[in-house]
Amino acid sequence: MPRTRRKRPRKVARVPRSDALLPEFDRGAVPEGLVTRRVLRDMGLSPGDNTGPVAILRCRLCATRPTWSCRHPTRGFLLRVDLARPKRVPTLAQELALDRAMAARSTCSRCSRRYYYCLPLRTVGCCDPCARGYEPTPGTYVTTTATPVSHRLAA
Repeated sequence: MPRTRRKRPRKVARVPRSDALLPEFDRGAVPEGLVTRRVLRDMGLSPGDNTGPVAILRCRLCATRPTWSCRHPTRGFLLRVDLARPKRVPTLAQELALDRAMAARSTCSRCSRRYYYCLPLRTVGCCDPCARGYEPTPGTYVTTTATPVSHRLAA
């Protein structure tokens, strides 16, 4: 039986806060005009002309260590609001193309039902009820209430 290999503890390279490349702010002390990407998204803005982060939002753990810079993955990067631009709105043709693409991914080739989720068309080739041979639950696929259009002649 082979022996298990012991992992060496990884040394964390601590950097003093004064030598950090970007300025760091705690969660309650962020100056006006600097926000995270998520806040920009909530404001309806995109990063725009921001080439990179301007400052670092420190994590909650590093708030208790004021002399060290934050190196945790939970830190946030702050961007400038004045360089942000409004989000682009897709055109109707782009929305139609996206809807057609999603319809192709969620429509079964055997029973022609459109489901609310994407189907495994590459591996199975059809929906799960068709592959296993049972009737699907009515809440899982889109039911159309529109009746087929019949010709109504005027004369």
